Amino acid sequence: MTQTDKMIARTEGSVGYMIFNNPERHNAVSLEMWEACAAIMKGFAKDPKVRVVVITGAGEKAFVSGADISKFAEERGSKETSDRYNAAVEAGYASVFDFPKPTIAMIRGYCVGGGMGLASSCDLRICTDNSRFAVPAAKLSVGYGFPGVKRLLDIVGPSFTKEIFYTARLFDAEEARIMGFVNRVLPSDKLESYVKDYAATIAGNAPLTVDSIKFIVGEIAKDESARDMKKCEAMVEACFASNDYKEGRTAFMEKRKPEFTGS
Repeated sequence: MTQTDKMIARTEGSVGYMIFNNPERHNAVSLEMWEACAAIMKGFAKDPKVRVVVITGAGEKAFVSGADISKFAEERGSKETSDRYNAAVEAGYASVFDFPKPTIAMIRGYCVGGGMGLASSCDLRICTDNSRFAVPAAKLSVGYGFPGVKRLLDIVGPSFTKEIFYTARLFDAEEARIMGFVNRVLPSDKLESYVKDYAATIAGNAPLTVDSIKFIVGEIAKDESARDMKKCEAMVEACFASNDYKEGRTAFMEKRKPEFTGS
């Protein structure tokens, strides 16, 4: 799936992992990495065995720390190259945000700039207690487009979104939890096992139900005129018409764990 060794894709059972692998630069992201991100997520979307995807950064110091500045002259030195880079970034975010299955950001250390954008594109965010978060755009006179701002605002609300952008400062993990940006804060040595168990729990539930909830919540966040209510209704009906619905009822009566197939 990957076109660069700076991105790693692997699967463990029903869980896919996408790892930003540039630890010597705090997992700063280049053009080829954003392009590989979109390709990896496309591959996971097509794989029926993958029910959940965990996104993380290599090493202990960072989740993702934003753009790789060492590549700017090559990748953003002209309008043409900048346009290509910006399109690749948004395509990378969209490949995560629009992914039809649950996504979890597993965050260690710095989650800055593009890292916040990437984490905002995930469904859930679980971090270590030494994680740090920031969008330093106002320190660089960088503009942030509507899609990225809206994704953050939908998580933390208008007031915290303004605070994050206005101050451009680092927020600690507890502040991120209070804002509602992260779902859980854990000691560093507990993070990986916790996320692994959490992902397995989600993957073990009925995928038709889980995926329908992801889609419906996404539609609720849209303007009413843009919502696909027919698809929402169809996905709910598909749950009740499925073999998994029968399996769920049978397993409950037999007091055993259900084995869902997504059909």
